[in-house]
Amino acid sequence: MFFFQSIKQYHQDLSTQKISCVDTVSHYLNIIAENKNLNAFVEIFAEEAILKARQLDEKRKSGLPIGKLHGVVVAIKDVICYKGHKVTAASKILENFKASYNASCVQYLLDEEAIIIGTTNCDEFAMGSSNENSFYGNVLNAKDNSKVPGGSSGGSAVAIQADLCMISLGSDTGGSVRQPADFCGVIGLKPSYGSISRHGLIAYASSFDQIGIFGKNINDVTLALEVMSKVDDFDSTMNQQNFCDELSTKIIDPEKKYKIAIFKDVMQHPFLDKEIKEKIFNTIASLTELGHEFIELDFKEIEYVVPTYYVLTTAEASSNLSRYDGIKFGHTTKEPVSNLNEYYIKNRTEGFGMEVKKRILLGNFVLSSGYYDAYFQKAQQVRQMLVNKTTEIFKTCDAILMPTSPGTAFAIGEKKKDPIEMYLADIFTVFANLTGIPAVALPMYQHSNGMPFGLQILTNRNEEKKLISISKLLLNQ
Repeated sequence: MFFFQSIKQYHQDLSTQKISCVDTVSHYLNIIAENKNLNAFVEIFAEEAILKARQLDEKRKSGLPIGKLHGVVVAIKDVICYKGHKVTAASKILENFKASYNASCVQYLLDEEAIIIGTTNCDEFAMGSSNENSFYGNVLNAKDNSKVPGGSSGGSAVAIQADLCMISLGSDTGGSVRQPADFCGVIGLKPSYGSISRHGLIAYASSFDQIGIFGKNINDVTLALEVMSKVDDFDSTMNQQNFCDELSTKIIDPEKKYKIAIFKDVMQHPFLDKEIKEKIFNTIASLTELGHEFIELDFKEIEYVVPTYYVLTTAEASSNLSRYDGIKFGHTTKEPVSNLNEYYIKNRTEGFGMEVKKRILLGNFVLSSGYYDAYFQKAQQVRQMLVNKTTEIFKTCDAILMPTSPGTAFAIGEKKKDPIEMYLADIFTVFANLTGIPAVALPMYQHSNGMPFGLQILTNRNEEKKLISISKLLLNQ
């Protein structure tokens, strides 16, 4: 029976013929079928994956050198383009739409001989914190099917949690990789803004969006980051220097002592679960005994991060989603119409879900005449203030440690009646997107309610090496 531990071990087993790529893909297809009730996948590429696996097995037998991700089974969120395959952003408005090109990150995976097994379910247009806003229905948490998996990349998180693939890709606009990773007990990495090309990623909020990675092994996540973090001419916001090049082979000093900041206003926040707070402080105490230094800092701005995030992201979303009108892209109504304006209205009313409609309306409001200065411009000023504060922190500290989420996975439907409570689920994650810094959610603990949770590490922009180093320290990997 196949059991996946790490990409390194998998490649060793392939080289000694203990397993083949065909056997591996067949194994995952069976597990996916057995766990169909989780609704983690939108589409499975079974025949294509088997064919690719067979080709890779033949290549290996011929003695040719293999790629870094040779035979690695990958799932991608349904907002990432894969040529010739449906990409719908879990929305009716893009139902049956097929990508005409590969996202750059997908192309880099394929170049290193990864096998893409399917696309994963998510909140519509990546807007949500629970994966309850999908055209395809809820994704279920594999640990407890009555609980949400987190969002918006819930399907990708569950795909790793339930062992349906080896690594998976999501997108993180305000925590959409890290929060579901926390709820599902897996690793979720959001790199620095510009580390992975956004070419081929369906945009929600372009200055926030970043492709992220899920896995169970920090070395696997690091390898995937290394493969995908190439400078890309198709994305003008990319880092012009690849700070993640050869990251998986760089020597990390296990004896290095770190100076880590903790925010008093975060750790004392009234929404933070007491058990989460206690476990994190226990970890801080253990690291202090090992010689690492923790600095407690004020962070009064915590109360402004969620409002700032929602003003700016909805403004960008209202612009990005304007192209989905039934003419340029998207669903077209079958109802009779009398004029072009009515045609637009019916297309978008029928095509978009309620959460997306709310965010488009809010975005248009904050950009409208008379409100632009009061909301959008003010939010931009707060964002710059946060960037400046972050720059100052990293002048003296190596990293920031904080919770990933104020609580563990909540029950399906529990927060749908109160959108403010749902939005506050992002309170500890949006900071990294507002400032463009890398962050990783690490699975560390189990709550007395039986659900997993962990903590979050953040480092300065383009310091993924340090982020990985501290992650290995915490995970003992």
